[in-house]
Amino acid sequence: MRRIEEIRKHPVFAEQMREIANDERDRIFCGHDMDHLLAVARIGYILSREEFTGPANQIPKEMIYAAALLHDIGRHMQYSEGLPHNEAGAELAEGILRDTGFSEEEIREIVSAIRSHRKMQDASDAGFAEIIYLADKKSRACYMCAARNECNWPEEKMNLTLIY
Repeated sequence: MRRIEEIRKHPVFAEQMREIANDERDRIFCGHDMDHLLAVARIGYILSREEFTGPANQIPKEMIYAAALLHDIGRHMQYSEGLPHNEAGAELAEGILRDTGFSEEEIREIVSAIRSHRKMQDASDAGFAEIIYLADKKSRACYMCAARNECNWPEEKMNLTLIY
């Protein structure tokens, strides 16, 4: 997955990841580091193969990994400027994806999944965007989190059992 390695090495991605790490250095809640991004990628790939049929089952692994790596890239802009990180991230991702050789159609689909990863809007989001949304939510190990009692996620949303 050559393009995924190019995303990882991309200067904008690297800079944003450094900024996010700095922003979250004292954060007690779930972070947005490379471990989280890779968990989303891996869970997304599993979901696409095991729980989705039709076109969602045919999403290339490289597109799932690209969306997962970039879905939180706008976090620093959220912390520093108050912008919704999914919108800021979609803007940043577009340039990174173009620089790393993704086609315009791939960019459109990946950016749409990034924009939708915080909240599924409606049934039209089913498929790729839903995979990234679900993988992001399922990636959190709430059952072993030291900050669980202070977390603002409702208990019914928390991952209290080991999955994937």
